[in-house]
Amino acid sequence: MSENTKPRDVQILPIGTDTTILRSRSWTRLRFEIEYALAKGTTANSFLIQGDKIALIDPPGETFTTIYLEALQKRIDIKAVDYVILGHINPNRAATLKALLEIAPQITFVCSNPGAKNLKAALENEALENQNPILVMRGDETLDLGKGHHLQFIPTPNPRYADALCTYDPQTEILFSDKLFGAHICGDQVFDEGWEVFNEDRRYYFDCLMAPHARQVETALDKLADLPIRLYATGHGPLVRYALQELTHSYREWIQQQTNADMTVALIYASAYGNTTTLAQAIARGITKAGVSVESINCEFTEPEEIKAAVEKSAGFVIGSPTLGGHAPTPVQTALGIVLSTATNNKLAGVFGSFGWSGEAVDLIENKLKDAGYRFGFDTIRVKFKPNEVTLQTCEEAGTDFAQALKRAARKSVVAKQPATNVEQAVGRIVGSLCVVTATQGEVKTGMLASWVTQASFNPPGLTIAVAKDRAMENMTHTGNEFVVNILAEGREIRKHFMKVYTPGQDRFAGLATEEASNGGVILNGALAYLECSVQSRMEAGDHWLVYATVNDGKVLNQEAVTAVHHRKSASYY
Repeated sequence: MSENTKPRDVQILPIGTDTTILRSRSWTRLRFEIEYALAKGTTANSFLIQGDKIALIDPPGETFTTIYLEALQKRIDIKAVDYVILGHINPNRAATLKALLEIAPQITFVCSNPGAKNLKAALENEALENQNPILVMRGDETLDLGKGHHLQFIPTPNPRYADALCTYDPQTEILFSDKLFGAHICGDQVFDEGWEVFNEDRRYYFDCLMAPHARQVETALDKLADLPIRLYATGHGPLVRYALQELTHSYREWIQQQTNADMTVALIYASAYGNTTTLAQAIARGITKAGVSVESINCEFTEPEEIKAAVEKSAGFVIGSPTLGGHAPTPVQTALGIVLSTATNNKLAGVFGSFGWSGEAVDLIENKLKDAGYRFGFDTIRVKFKPNEVTLQTCEEAGTDFAQALKRAARKSVVAKQPATNVEQAVGRIVGSLCVVTATQGEVKTGMLASWVTQASFNPPGLTIAVAKDRAMENMTHTGNEFVVNILAEGREIRKHFMKVYTPGQDRFAGLATEEASNGGVILNGALAYLECSVQSRMEAGDHWLVYATVNDGKVLNQEAVTAVHHRKSASYY
């Protein structure tokens, strides 16, 4: 049975003294959020600690409610559960929590202070605290389950998850890390033995979820640094045992890359149902992959002075808002006022938002900024209801365009361009064949002009492609992805087509004669030859990813033509 047809299930395994994991597994892409874009499935990890008291940690979302409760009931009497500990709360988890309450109305919830507010909203019950006590953990409180399980709690808030809470059990030295150190990948492996195979997925997860909150993630790591931890019990993916030191060190390195960036974008937003947050996350991913850091600001949980400070130090800002009752929420209106009074109008601006029936909030923000004379780094993004994968790709490309515009402006501010060094001139003499690399993922089709393509192996036939980190199709060149390399013939028609500047989401293939390859990629009928390829591995190489792929199929389309070659005079530009 292929992984695409495997049913969702729950995998159960003991991981420590009195401690069990329940892994709710989805073998296909769970949701249309940028963090799931590699489409390798995911696990929603929940944990059970059975001391004298029984605690359940992080029950999964509504996708898994039925199968999760069935699996849990086979292990314990759910009516005996004393505590449900929540690393974060979102509306998606409400269905499972309500189902638990129906079975075990005596449950006491344990969460952070912001989590308590979110919990009441998620359960649509303002009187919850009177019926089910909520233990609010601010950092000093503990919870004794008996049998040595004296739990400690560490708030680790960030703009995306203001209610984030880690739980530490000194008895087993397990840190229940919620969103930290996870990865969206589904498989039978519970722990991370042979951990190198997970590096790519863990890095992508960090880039999507953690990079926009690098400062807050660094603070969280500092809080956890003195705890004797032998296992990260993550909210998603394999548990971190064997790579614990390496992954912790990598998080520090990746955070440093963000905090050392030359420019920062202030990404300011609020979200009613999570849709605007999803858009913000995709835009942030596009900005950070282009080498510009993001200061992510959820204005519902941020003091005005923090917003002002972030805007002042930023090279540009992006504001996102839902529309509620025909208006922007009060926190967004407050933030907009701060921006207008703080940011000089030579800063680059961007606007996005989601809505149900009307999008007045987005129009309001856009018009206010236009009236104040701000330039926009991308066309305003308006999304009705939930975003899909095409929307997310558009948002990511918009973020990248925004960052590239900032970098171009910074380069123009340099008085004189420095001449290429001898080394740059020499390296620039390396030539490569001109190709168009194309890929398809779901409803998204994209392509890019490439010249850094080289044969890398005879058996199996393989090649490498150097893909710039800020290219639109970079996220389709991960291990397991497939693409088509269209090798161009001499002549400028196709080359000129792909040298154009495309707006986010624009069709790269309009006006070209194409066919669909067997792997879903796009074959250009005007190419000299094409190769259908599968990505086997990739390596970080400065400002590029070096992608190694094997060739599964191919054909020469024009026996008479000559391969187009790209000649450069310097290694410092394309």
